[in-house]
Amino acid sequence: MPVSVIVGLIALLIIAVGYFILSYRRHTLGAHAPERSIEVTVLDKQSVPIIGAQPGDEQEEYWIYVQPTQGGPKREFMVGVHYYHALNPGDRGTMTYKGLTFLHFTLQRD
Repeated sequence: MPVSVIVGLIALLIIAVGYFILSYRRHTLGAHAPERSIEVTVLDKQSVPIIGAQPGDEQEEYWIYVQPTQGGPKREFMVGVHYYHALNPGDRGTMTYKGLTFLHFTLQRD
């Protein structure tokens, strides 16, 4: 096998691995994601105890599960205790997020 073919295959492999890492960070981890606002419905909420939490630290994590009102995949976001207690299943409003990070929820009043 000529050396140029081997070098070409290695270069393609490096490009493919680099693209995979970039795509994984952007779509799964939310790195460099733009801030977005969408209309959602709160489906459920859950508090999860933190195993091994030290005294004085938060003892629980608070999560909400939402689905866009226009359709789309269900998503989950970790929220602060105030949002957790203020939101209930069935609430509708505008949620602002950045990648996987919850930023704000504006409740829609009827």
